[in-house]
Order: sequence, then structure tokens, then C-alpha cells
Amino acid sequence: MKNNYKKILLAYSGGLDTSVIITWLKENYPGCEVIGMCGDVGQHEDFEALQHKAISCGASKLYIEDLKKEFITDYIFPALKANAVYERNYLLGTAYARPLIAKRMVEIAHKEKCDAIAHGCTGKGNDQVRFETGIRAFDPNMPIIAPWREWELVSREDEIEYAEKHHIPLSITRETNYSKDENLWHLSHEGLDLEDPSQQPKYEQILELSKSPQVAPDQSTYLSIEFEKGIPIGLNGQKVEPIALIEMLNEIAGENAIGIKDVVENRLIGMKSRGVYETPAGTLLYHAHQKLEEICLDRDLSHYKEIVAHRYGELVYNGLWYSPLREALQTFVDYSQMTVTGSVKLELYKGNIIDAGVVSPYSLYSEAFATFDEDEVFDHTDAESFIKIWGLSQTVRVMLEKEYLNQ
Repeated sequence: MKNNYKKILLAYSGGLDTSVIITWLKENYPGCEVIGMCGDVGQHEDFEALQHKAISCGASKLYIEDLKKEFITDYIFPALKANAVYERNYLLGTAYARPLIAKRMVEIAHKEKCDAIAHGCTGKGNDQVRFETGIRAFDPNMPIIAPWREWELVSREDEIEYAEKHHIPLSITRETNYSKDENLWHLSHEGLDLEDPSQQPKYEQILELSKSPQVAPDQSTYLSIEFEKGIPIGLNGQKVEPIALIEMLNEIAGENAIGIKDVVENRLIGMKSRGVYETPAGTLLYHAHQKLEEICLDRDLSHYKEIVAHRYGELVYNGLWYSPLREALQTFVDYSQMTVTGSVKLELYKGNIIDAGVVSPYSLYSEAFATFDEDEVFDHTDAESFIKIWGLSQTVRVMLEKEYLNQ
């Protein structure tokens, strides 16, 4: 028997799932008030129309929360400093946004004195974990309703039929029913023909932030990105605020077919899924940041930071942004970035990022030591003694093994 919730806050996007869920909640919790909350994290959306749609579907009101700046400065940039990535390819666009939205939902639920929070994530996906761990990080006792784990609908086709039966307005058709998620950082596409990994994606149909390499410009585009302590602060010598910087880089990189990834990933719950990700600005920033680190971090710090990046990416992907380990790793990452300041020049051409120069006042690169020409700072004869000491354990092992064999 269901609890008799009187006021429910729904994470509302206006897509198929959440449009259907408003009606479903009101059917299954008679007399309940449904309040929607939409986090504006940079998606291209007509928010006035979205508000009208939510009300027409049965919501009493819709909160539209501008979270763009917080999204970039408190979630994207800290993870960028870590070079966090999941399984080498996924730059975590959706995974960064969910904990922020969950945090704001709890704040609104408390303000409205809601009995429960609802979301439209499926029982197969990662987002159900990200939302719910995020919610419980701020209110561990808040009841959570996940209709996909309860209702009789088993497919998006069923949802469309339900919507048609209940006269719920939809902006998609059966033929364009890709599952999408968009924010300032990325746009993901899943479902339909993408569920067959043997088939090439229909890029001409699905790409929205990026051009394909075939139609990208035939000439190179050059740009420089400036960083301060690991955080991007400027473009082509001019300081730019975070939101504007991401928007500008999305346009430049997208025009040059940068950041398109066709990925089969391992979901948290154990199955593999396939998606096409567009992350134009993110791909540029990750590349430039790692290039700057090449000259600013010493060897041991750089190598260990690669391990941290891998673990950090797993934590974010698995919905553990608010975990003590992620926060502890952030302390390490922030310290590692104290000298990651400088400028990186890049050449963009038809999906390729070509390094074109890097400078930093904290560069550890010394031409005097690295040169192949004659120098006065390095004694080559020192290398012989170093190699003998470095390989001493191997030398001893081989000598003893021969001694044992000769006995």
C-alpha cells in the first residue's frame, strides 16, 4: 500500500518521462499536490513554455532554478582540475549535474514542506543512483518515489501511449525518441538505433552542438586558453567569465567537430550501454589543462595524479560526489594545481586538437638541461653511477640466481 503523500516535489525536465509522471503521481497518490523543479544547467530550453507545460500537465507550480554558475565553478572546474574521466572517454556531463540538482531539490522540498521527492530515472540507469545519493546527502530521511521502479509501463513506447491516452503534450515522436540530456558541458544521445553498437550513429540526424568532420571548416582554427591554478580564466588573451567561456568554447569547438564520442560504457548496475556524447568545450579544456600540467607538475606528482583522476572519475560516475573520499581527493587535487598557471595554444582541424605551444611562469621544463646540444649544466658521466645504483637490485638478483644454478 502506497503512503498517502500530500505534496511531492518532482525533478522535472519536460521530457517524456517527467511529463507522464505528473499525471501518474496524481493518479496514484489521490489528492496530492505535485510541484516541479527544473535545474537550469545550461540546456537550450524555452523555460516559459516549460512552465506552461508543467502546469497544463497538472503541476501546481514549477521552480526554474538558475544553477549554471554554480554548476561550472563548484562541480565542473574542480573535476577538470582532477582530469576526472570515466573509462577513458566519458567526460561526466550528466554525472556532474545530478548532485547539484539533488542538493537544490532538497532545499526546495524543505521550503515547500514536501512529503517526498520524485524523479523520472529508470531502474536500469545511473541517474537514479546519482539523484538518490545526492538527496540523501542532505536529507537521509526524505522519501523518494521512482515511478520507473513501480509502474506498469515497461518502455518509452508505453509512455507515449499513456501520454496520448491522457492528452499529455509531447515534443517528440516515435521516430525521434532519443533519450537526451543537455547542459553547458555536454549533450548525450541514447536509444533507438544507438542501441545496436554495430551500426554507425546517424550523425547528420543527432548532432546539435557539433558539426561532423565532413562538414567542418577546411582551414585550421587557432586559439589559446589561459589557466590560473588549474582553472580556465581566459581565451585568446582576454579574461572571460566561466559561463561565457564555456559557451564560447562550445561554439568554436563544435564548429570544428571537436568532442564527439561514440561510447559503450559500463553502467554502475552492471550492464553496458551505448551513447553518443557531444562535449565540445569540455574536450578542449581537458586537453589544454593536461598539456599545461605536462610542464608544471613534477614526475611523481603527475604520475600519482593519473591514479587520482581515475578514482575521482569513478566516484563521480557512481553518484558519490558528496562522499568523504571525493572531498579528500579534492584537497589533494587543489594542492596539485598551485602552479598550474599559464597559456596553451591549440590548433583545431576537423575533429583534431593539435598542440601549438604552451607557456607557464612555473614551467619545470629547462632547455639548458634538456638540450641535445653542448651544455654546461649536466655531466653525462654521472649517468653511469646512477644506472648502477638504480639497477642494483636486479644485478644482485641475477648474480644470486646464477650462483644457485651452479650449485
